Amino acid sequence: MPRFTTLALAAGAALLVRRAVRSRMTSAPLWPMPSLEEPVSGYGRGATVPRRVLVTGRAVPAEGVVELRLEGERLPSWEPGAHLDLVLPSGQVRQYSLCGDPAQKDVYRIAARIIEEEHGGRGGSREVHERLHEGVEVEIRGPRNRFPLVPSPAYVFVAGGIGITPVLPMVRAAEAAGADWRLVHCGRSRATMPYLADLLRLGADRVTVVAEDEVGYPDLSFLAQVPAETLVYCCGPDGLMDAVAAAMPAGRTPRLERFSAVAPAGGTPFEVELRRSGRTVTVAAGQSVLAAVREEVPGLMYSCTQGFCGTCRQTVLDGEVDHRDELLTDAERADSMLICVSRCAGKKLVLDL
Repeated sequence: MPRFTTLALAAGAALLVRRAVRSRMTSAPLWPMPSLEEPVSGYGRGATVPRRVLVTGRAVPAEGVVELRLEGERLPSWEPGAHLDLVLPSGQVRQYSLCGDPAQKDVYRIAARIIEEEHGGRGGSREVHERLHEGVEVEIRGPRNRFPLVPSPAYVFVAGGIGITPVLPMVRAAEAAGADWRLVHCGRSRATMPYLADLLRLGADRVTVVAEDEVGYPDLSFLAQVPAETLVYCCGPDGLMDAVAAAMPAGRTPRLERFSAVAPAGGTPFEVELRRSGRTVTVAAGQSVLAAVREEVPGLMYSCTQGFCGTCRQTVLDGEVDHRDELLTDAERADSMLICVSRCAGKKLVLDL
């Protein structure tokens, strides 16, 4: 009996300690974050559920491009234009458009062109090429779709280089729907243009191949005469998308999928209050919110620094946000921001940090 009493007293004391610790965690603003039982900011809030998939195939659809076949159980369905987040073995997060067949269940296909450091590469594409082989398991998030194919009787697609990846499923869907479509497929050379043979098989008379080493840059003047019912889609380098937008009839804009986000810096300085920690930081004109906040919160999670992956998403409690990301929906932007690229449209923001 004395032994039982001792055990009971010890258990009771442990319960009281746990309750005291929980009370401190939920009430003390300076307790190391996250201090809430269910954090409402940062990685995880509103994010898609991470899933593990297996690389079951590799192909080379063009020079410098590798296609990966990813298989998993109960993968979410997707529609043309969707992309996913790929968490690389190093922890870097990169975004790739799905370029396979939406009807093929539990299989995703993505393609990545290797971009060297001297051309702006930051190591992600090289890691895909060198480390993701058959049998390797990786984490994905998504898919998400910020570039949906809207039903229409007619389309014009313009793709540059690896920008063909989201467009390829769109062309297939347009063909299956019986829509009138035309594609301008651009690249440095035919050898560097992914899926060229597949597209020519879909409709050689509807595909205009513009290889720079053969004919130079594409002639987009025909876009000025595109009928009102024809939707124009473009994905590729910024220069190509700017040219497509400039060639459109007055008052009309194309639907675009950009490779890079708006630069994170620029504008006037402003303050960011970190409500839970009780601290305020100043964000300089040439500084991102992420960089400024990390001086106070060094362990803050981030990855792409370009407004694509969502890792640095934070809840905004007060202030007007100048959103510059390529990820959040209008509803999500009502109370959150990606602090790697977005800024304050006024003088102060209050974040749930």
